[in-house]
Amino acid sequence: MAVSSHVRSNSYPSRQHPQAAHVDEQLNRLRSYEEASSSSSICQRLGNLQDLHDSLEKLIRLPVTPKALSQEQIGKLLDGSLKILDLCNVVKDALSQMKEGLLEIQSILRRKRGDLSGEVKKYLASRKFLKKSFQKVLKSFKTGQNKENESLVVFGEAEAVTVALFESLFNFMSGSKASGKWSLVSKKMSQSKATCEVNEFTRVDLEFQSEKSLKMEDVQNLESCIQDLEDGIDSLSKSLIKYRVSILNI
Repeated sequence: MAVSSHVRSNSYPSRQHPQAAHVDEQLNRLRSYEEASSSSSICQRLGNLQDLHDSLEKLIRLPVTPKALSQEQIGKLLDGSLKILDLCNVVKDALSQMKEGLLEIQSILRRKRGDLSGEVKKYLASRKFLKKSFQKVLKSFKTGQNKENESLVVFGEAEAVTVALFESLFNFMSGSKASGKWSLVSKKMSQSKATCEVNEFTRVDLEFQSEKSLKMEDVQNLESCIQDLEDGIDSLSKSLIKYRVSILNI
């Protein structure tokens, strides 16, 4: 399901169809993004990703679409959408754990008493959990790719772009540079090399890992960033569920 593929099945809605053309436009917009360097940019992409899946849901409901898909292909669409929902759940769980830790750290900083060192260790442990969980889900995507069914190409492109954006989100949250096979997909979405930016997450990490005093303002900014990401992931999850229901209704 390569992002660069532009093959279409003869039985599938052509690019001339308004809805298919709209999906193509959204895919091109998502592929043109550079590596995320701020919470506002990543939240904007999550919003655009939600719009993409809303459009895919409308594409699925076109009368011609069910005729172009076999039961096996429908099963692949369901499997792919479920795995993307798994990505959403992994990120939501990690964000929730980090936010809970940050709230406790803020409480300790305000009261100027409590086990600050212990809470910092718990917070950093939640970051490690995110990395392991995300890599596990990504591995399942790599082993489940389908590159042959032409009728699935547009959905395959959407799936590849979605996973690439989630990898970009993961790199943003962990302060990591893109690596591995899926980073090649991410690079096709970017016009510049991925860099390790000092964003809200990495700024607080640096303060935790150094001996300089932790700034309450930075912790609060990170908490606000996490809330925005949670809202974006939650909205995307709702669109994905609606998309899956439309697939099931075929």
